[in-house]
Amino acid sequence: MSTLPRCPQCNSEHTYEDGQLLVCPECAHEWSLEAAAPTESSDGVVKDSVGNVLQDGDSVTVIKDLKVKGSSTVVKVGTKVRNIRLVEGDHDIDCKIDGIGAMKLKSQFVRKLT
Repeated sequence: MSTLPRCPQCNSEHTYEDGQLLVCPECAHEWSLEAAAPTESSDGVVKDSVGNVLQDGDSVTVIKDLKVKGSSTVVKVGTKVRNIRLVEGDHDIDCKIDGIGAMKLKSQFVRKLT
């Protein structure tokens, strides 16, 4: 019986380790063990990819190219997002990105700007 987490993309139980990454053989999704950890702690605090606590009104930068679902648009690495709002759910950041519009982001794909 495997103690590895299920794939966050397709929920497959057949994941395996490949160096520092976890891989799903069914959908080819790759993620790190740090990304598998929940970004929201039990007291409702939302943290970014490096562990900084996020609050409403913060500015963040995107750390990975993100495909926009239902579109051919991509949010590029380094895109700055200002005045975020924290919401409940899987995509815990509600924001507006210049040139794209209103979006929801996962906190694991952003880093807080200082």
